[in-house]
This record gives sequence, C-alpha cells and structure tokens, in this order.
Amino acid sequence: MRVFSIHLDASPDHGDPVLDCYLLEKMPGEAPQHFTSVIVCPGGGYTHLSPREGEPIAMAFAAKGFQTFVLRYSLKPVTYPKPLLDAAKAISTVRDHAEEWDLDPDKIVIGGFSAGGHLSAAIATFWNDKRIREIGIEGRKARPNGVFLGYSVVTAGPDESDPGPFAGRLCGESISDPEMLKFAFIPNHVTEENPPTFIWHTATDPAVPVQNALAMSKALSAKKVPFELHIYPKGKHGLALANEHTCNGDPEMIIPEVAGWIDLCCDWIRRTV
Repeated sequence: MRVFSIHLDASPDHGDPVLDCYLLEKMPGEAPQHFTSVIVCPGGGYTHLSPREGEPIAMAFAAKGFQTFVLRYSLKPVTYPKPLLDAAKAISTVRDHAEEWDLDPDKIVIGGFSAGGHLSAAIATFWNDKRIREIGIEGRKARPNGVFLGYSVVTAGPDESDPGPFAGRLCGESISDPEMLKFAFIPNHVTEENPPTFIWHTATDPAVPVQNALAMSKALSAKKVPFELHIYPKGKHGLALANEHTCNGDPEMIIPEVAGWIDLCCDWIRRTV
C-alpha cells in the first residue's frame, strides 16, 4: 500500500484541507485493476475530526479491495461553502489521477459519519453549485457516483424558517441567506441527479435523531433516486465500525449486528456504483 497526503488548497488561512491517500498497488506484471474508490469524511461537528472515523474506516474499505482516501476538510471558524468546495476538490483530484492511481473515474464513492455524513450528503446534492463552478470544477467532475451516510445529520430541523444552532454553525453570519441556509436542510434540495445512497443509523442515537436518516430516505424516494436504508434498533452516537477497533475502550461501542454495516455497504457499492 502506498500512503501519502495532498494539500487541496494553497490558502491555509481558509482551512488547509488535506486528502490522505491509501492506495493499493498491483503486483509486478499484474494487469490494472481499475479499483472503485471510497473517500471517507470523519465526523466531529465541524469543530474537529474524529480519528476513529477516518483512517480505521479507510483501512476497512481497503481490506475489501477499494482505493481509499480520508478528507480532512475545513473546520470552524471556516463555514460553508468552504467544506463543500473541499469535497468537490477531493472528488475532482481523485478523478484527475484515475490512471496514475489505478482507479475507475466513474466509480467514486464519498461518505462519512455525523457531520462528515452531512458534508457527503451536501456534495451529493449540490455538486453542481455555482460556487464549485467558480473554482473551475465544471460539468459532472465533482459529482460522486455513490454516497454512504452513517448516523449523519442532514437537516437542522423540520422548518427552514427556524434554522436553529446547527445552521448557524454551518453558515456563520450568512444564516439569513437562503442560498447558504440550504446547506442546513439538505433533504429539501435533493434532485433526480443525486447519486445512489447507502444510509445507516441507530434508532436510539441521542445526538443525531434517526429522523435525519428517514428524512433523507424520503427525499431520495420522492425523486426516485436509488437508496438502501438500515436502521439498527439500538446504539449510541459515533459507533464508527462498531467493533473493538473503534470503540475507544467503551464496550457500549461494540455492537456486532451494527458492525455488519460495512459488509452491507461494500456489497451495495459493488452492486450499485
């Protein structure tokens, strides 16, 4: 495996996003594999990045035969649309290096957990946003071919007229701008151009209610976008792999039935993307 990092922005004052790359290498004489790629976005409420939801997830996907990446996107005090641009640059960068990195440019999946899932859902929905085009990423170059969302927050609440604190965290001083506020209410803006989506959540998540997963599924269904939804009956927030590798010493973070999500997700990627 070849491991290296790429800085996606030459302006560190604007967040200094980094793409960590974990690339499987073919054996001498072996034909190119043209791997499917998975870009992982850790959670952390846009204030930090959870290490349990980054490299361990990338390694788990790599063990299943995917080229993997971890996006260390811009955090507070940087607000939207900068994280969206980070995701667009990550997808575009992976696509630009398809031949060099032995991957299929039409099989790029992005996904994440909690706030990282929010970012993944955002780029899945707003991949053609004018702000992305303004930085020179045009056409379908920033559109992922698939998305996975783990206990992801996708809506600040039931009504855009009452955005709440999460919207303020995303939009900063632009919270009254409808063009910015849309990032806090992603299901309201899903279109037929959203890519296929894999969603998992637990019914008892106290931090991000399961209604987030249900709202996103309902929006995708209304637009006839293929999706797969798994709701597990119990489990706290931040389960990651839900096994001993990401439990951080907490036995309540080990739930074998939930740990199966990654196998289900990999099977879904192979069938769908």
